[in-house]
Amino acid sequence: MSMFIGMHCGPFKNESLDQIAEFAEGAGIKGLEVIVGQKGGQVDVDRILSGDTSEVKKILDRHDVVITCLAFYSSSVISDKSDQDFFRKSIEACSILDLDVLCCTAGRPMPGQKKKEILRTDFREIYSELADHAKDHGVKLAMENWFATLLQGMDNLDLAFEMIPHDNFGLNFDPSHLVHQQIDYIEAVHHFADRIFHTHAKDTQINYRRMHYSGIYEKGWWRYRIPGRGEINWNAFVSALKEVGYDSVLSIEHEDGLFGREQGFIHGARYLNSIIW
Repeated sequence: MSMFIGMHCGPFKNESLDQIAEFAEGAGIKGLEVIVGQKGGQVDVDRILSGDTSEVKKILDRHDVVITCLAFYSSSVISDKSDQDFFRKSIEACSILDLDVLCCTAGRPMPGQKKKEILRTDFREIYSELADHAKDHGVKLAMENWFATLLQGMDNLDLAFEMIPHDNFGLNFDPSHLVHQQIDYIEAVHHFADRIFHTHAKDTQINYRRMHYSGIYEKGWWRYRIPGRGEINWNAFVSALKEVGYDSVLSIEHEDGLFGREQGFIHGARYLNSIIW
């Protein structure tokens, strides 16, 4: 399968997987980034682990969509034993569903902790074991490079991969988090070429007038947008991904307050479908 458009299903937290799949099919979206969590999700991990995958398979058969990954976005895996246990269960559920990627985050530092310190200690200990568990089940861990987590810049990403050199430990690469840090997202694609297992399609708009007035340390000079409405050159981004061998999903993450929920996904999918090949 060549590159295709997917969606981060988080905004549809009150809808069933069947309803989400029906919407995606009509919107020209092929892939579903399905959210799981201890308090519930779009699939029931415990039900999957019991061997009951029939409902999920029926939904996928009924609609022209695929699941690109399960996504467990907890920021407290390092500190919360129950999150660690659920993380392992999510890995096992991916394996049962024949999914080779679990999307996740690296977690956030506690007050007073330094990111690089945690990467060298708790992060290394916990995620090394989780990466081992994932490898045993044929699953890759794709961590979003969200700037609010431990994986803030390219230096922290390099350190994370130094601490956990497993070949199944990589990125859910989101260029939008690099733009407002003034990091070259095209260079980052090439730098982390072998680590990109999944991508988020989200744009970042810069209000230069406000930034030049109040400076970068104030808030309000950037915001997330639907692809095509911000600074990212999506033609160049797609080309860079293809150049490094990534030819899979662009999963739209909708955090654009100027668009309604369905409208944003439809607009983003229409734009991205017009440029991919």
